[in-house]
Amino acid sequence: MSASIIDGKQIAEEIKIKIKNVVSKRIEDGKSVPGLATILVGNDPASMVYVNSKHRACEEVGIHSFSYNLPAESSQTDVETVVSQLNKDPEIHGILVQLPLPKGLDEERILSTISLEKDVDGFHPINIGRLAQKGREPLFIPCTPAGVMVLLESTGIQLSGAKAVVLGRSNIVGMPVALLLTKANATVTLCHSRTRDLPHEISQADIVIAAIGKPNMVKGDWIKPGAVIIDVGINRVEDATRKRGYRLVGDVDFDSASQVAGAITPVPGGVGVMTIAMLLQNTLLAAELADSK
Repeated sequence: MSASIIDGKQIAEEIKIKIKNVVSKRIEDGKSVPGLATILVGNDPASMVYVNSKHRACEEVGIHSFSYNLPAESSQTDVETVVSQLNKDPEIHGILVQLPLPKGLDEERILSTISLEKDVDGFHPINIGRLAQKGREPLFIPCTPAGVMVLLESTGIQLSGAKAVVLGRSNIVGMPVALLLTKANATVTLCHSRTRDLPHEISQADIVIAAIGKPNMVKGDWIKPGAVIIDVGINRVEDATRKRGYRLVGDVDFDSASQVAGAITPVPGGVGVMTIAMLLQNTLLAAELADSK
């Protein structure tokens, strides 16, 4: 058996084309151009790459992007002041604070400072709280979890009643993905570093979401035949055969897992590109919400 490949790159491109068309129509109708502001504190190389890729994606679909780069030694007040100013700026519909922040900064306080209507990353405590409650809906769903759900839906798998295992309980991916799957009526097991007999838990799952940050951790013989595997991990491993000296791999051992699973995301080309597509979608939604005020 060989798994079908879930092509996140193609799905993301289709989403971006739709967004571009809607943005063009907004401009024709005399409405505001959606605007996204990013705040980068410090000069972490990976964070700089992520932020630049988000600005390029904005340009592709016609969204205005604004970059605010602050020195690593910025104080809590410095960062919160920038956020507060952007909250008041009518040209800015979405605010994204690039994580992780330098040590010494209170991430929770900074994220709470973002206006709920501009929280396009979906990390505001109220948005997460609504996601966790029955009968409540967040204004914005966190981008990576939202992308995971779109990829799952693309496979045609029936989520209601399915057994899903989420590997990793971070606030950014694991916890919100588990909440979204629960809302979709899946039976969810949230696994982590203290889980006993992890291979057994995964072997029972119709759906596996791997977001643990450990290269090639999930092996093919852990996986239930025909399961759908969404690999959120992006890890660098040394590879002397590559010009840059490394290659990117996921949390799942793709070579062995793809021989057992029914469908699987590649790394790269799976979840990562979807995260940016969903950020653009949330920014457009924020502009539409601003119109309705």
